[in-house]
Amino acid sequence: MLPALAGLLAPVLAACGSDASGSGGDPIVVGTTDHFAANKETPAPFDPAAAYDVATWNVMRNTFQTLVRLPRSGTQPEMDAATSCGFSDAQNEQYRCKLRDGLTFSNGNELDAKDVEFSIKRVMGIKHPSGPASLFANIDRVEATGAREVVFHLKSPDATFPYKLTTPAAAIVDSETYPKDRLLKGFKVVGSGPYTLDDFDTKGDKATLARNSHYEGNLKIRNGKIEMRFFDTPEAMEKALKSSDIDLMSRSISPDQVKRLDTAADQNIKLVEQPGQEIRYLTFNTEGPTTGKKAVRKAIAEIVNRKEIVSKVYSGSAEPLYTLIPGGLPGHRNSFFNTYGEPDPGAAKTTLAEAGVDTPVKLTLTYTTDHYGSATAKEFATLKKQLNNSGLFDIDIKGVPWNKFQPRATSQKYEAYGYGWYPDFPDADNFTAPFFQKDNFLGSPYRNKTIDKIIPQTRRMTERSRAGTAFGRAQDIVARDIPVLPLWQGKQYIAARDDITGVEWALNSSSVLQFWELGRGASD
Repeated sequence: MLPALAGLLAPVLAACGSDASGSGGDPIVVGTTDHFAANKETPAPFDPAAAYDVATWNVMRNTFQTLVRLPRSGTQPEMDAATSCGFSDAQNEQYRCKLRDGLTFSNGNELDAKDVEFSIKRVMGIKHPSGPASLFANIDRVEATGAREVVFHLKSPDATFPYKLTTPAAAIVDSETYPKDRLLKGFKVVGSGPYTLDDFDTKGDKATLARNSHYEGNLKIRNGKIEMRFFDTPEAMEKALKSSDIDLMSRSISPDQVKRLDTAADQNIKLVEQPGQEIRYLTFNTEGPTTGKKAVRKAIAEIVNRKEIVSKVYSGSAEPLYTLIPGGLPGHRNSFFNTYGEPDPGAAKTTLAEAGVDTPVKLTLTYTTDHYGSATAKEFATLKKQLNNSGLFDIDIKGVPWNKFQPRATSQKYEAYGYGWYPDFPDADNFTAPFFQKDNFLGSPYRNKTIDKIIPQTRRMTERSRAGTAFGRAQDIVARDIPVLPLWQGKQYIAARDDITGVEWALNSSSVLQFWELGRGASD
């Protein structure tokens, strides 16, 4: 539940960012199958104006500060670069924050309210097509009213606004380093978070994050250095963990690995499972030559067997999903199941025949090969088999590397493609507005006037459970129009050597690793 937003969020005590136990020793080595490239498609991988995916946010949440952040547990935002934040008017349209004293960027430059104003305006002004500017669509203006105070004036009330300020979209950047109207190319990061990005070795497939000596905040940092190592396959990463070449692995652990690590004879490795809000879905170009026909999208919805995908591909590490809003959040409603029921190729045949669509329908389903884990290829092979076995479709599948896939997908270069979503913050709004509002992150042309009204209506509700009925209506509309097809909801996993502490706190509700929680040796 969101805090009572009529007053200020509770002030935080003085900074306690130092911790002698984490000041030295060997770096904690974290394995990942994520890869980062600075190229024509993604010239600035860690620029807050352009980065909008969980892999880059893993780095950015640890190197940048935001005014407020998600807590260690629970959902109520806590102070980060600010000492207090809250709505200062009865209409909840003016959000005011006061900054800590003594904030400094990693390059030694002073951080003040002008940098906050600059950072938010920059994201909104650049409005990168693959970036997070849509999170700030409701900001009318932002202004620094003093060296330590910044005020956000909203176009309409938004009870979720504090959550949006916890995301790396609201990362505070140095106005003397970052260009106002263009991206900062390359891997350079200048922030005020708990770590600095000291080295990024693309040839050696590793990156080093060192403790930021300039950090002022209330995080307790339990290590002195993090080394990220990038692997081509989950299997290579698992081998490195078992041989002690790395200390921890998370993204991405395959379903087969979950089973192996959970029953492993190696008592020096522990697997931690947590509930997750990761979702996976198909996106359709609703103006495409084939998927622009609603009957085609409906027939796919009537054929796809989520239970088979979950059982054969993900082996219990995921659950069928019949709406974009995952289970566990207020407002969740199984709208696709309520509308289409169990898979029914006969119903799909009738749908296509009544619409005069010739069969078999030729269509390519595109997926990314290196972003969501090795099981993605098997998932799409299963989708292809399900649709082709109906006799109604002639499906081909195509895998594309992430650095090419993402810009093409958000430019609607594909008619049907697989995408995943890790929440920016734990609220049903974040599984609705980013997908369906104007300038949505998918680049989707789909719009619905009723959903356009529902989103601002729900944002007036500070008691978030009251918004459930309205979000239910939105989910029913999506099930009817099918601009997207939800597939499954995942769980979160981390595997680590048994001398690594803080593992149970390392993943936040957005599936982002909080490196500062990791330590070596005995627990606190």
